[in-house]
Amino acid sequence: MWPLFDLRIRHRDVLLRAVREADLPYLCSVLPPDVGHDPRLALFDSQSPLENERRLLRMGYWKALGTWDPLSWELHLAVVFEDVLIGVQTLEGENFPALRTVDSASWLVPSARGRGLGVRMRTAALGFAFETLGATAAISSATLANAASLGVSRRIGYADNGISRIVDTGGDVVELQNLRLTSWPGADVAVTGFEGCEAWFGI
Repeated sequence: MWPLFDLRIRHRDVLLRAVREADLPYLCSVLPPDVGHDPRLALFDSQSPLENERRLLRMGYWKALGTWDPLSWELHLAVVFEDVLIGVQTLEGENFPALRTVDSASWLVPSARGRGLGVRMRTAALGFAFETLGATAAISSATLANAASLGVSRRIGYADNGISRIVDTGGDVVELQNLRLTSWPGADVAVTGFEGCEAWFGI
């Protein structure tokens, strides 16, 4: 059994738990059409844009489990609000034992947006990263057009950390706002089920 399946991270009325394979059909069914993905990943001409996104969601889940390493890990967390699964919050650590830095990504179903849930789910993930894993910094990035993601980061306290450029899925060059958080003010985040999982994060 995957040890992180017992992990529970709660902030106020939002609960994060590890995504399970049984969640994938439902997550694919509610996956919004505007969810982003790594533009380096291949898209199949034989699939519609939404079919591609659903395939990449499944592949990303299996890849994260199959390639997990304390030096390079990606934790996909299901976001539960009022007993309903409303999205995914991802936390990543590259060379985490040395760098102590986490990156994040997330998506929410449209009906859950605009209610402060994006801030609460990111706060839950960061509370786990800083207070349980011992992170010293968090980074994030979003295209300049993604006002919602940038708004969540800035509300939590991230500072702008330069502009870079990427080639998006459509082949266009777009500017990416990078952000960094190095001072965690603390939050009411409760973590359970982490006992025995320290080695999986290199701590």
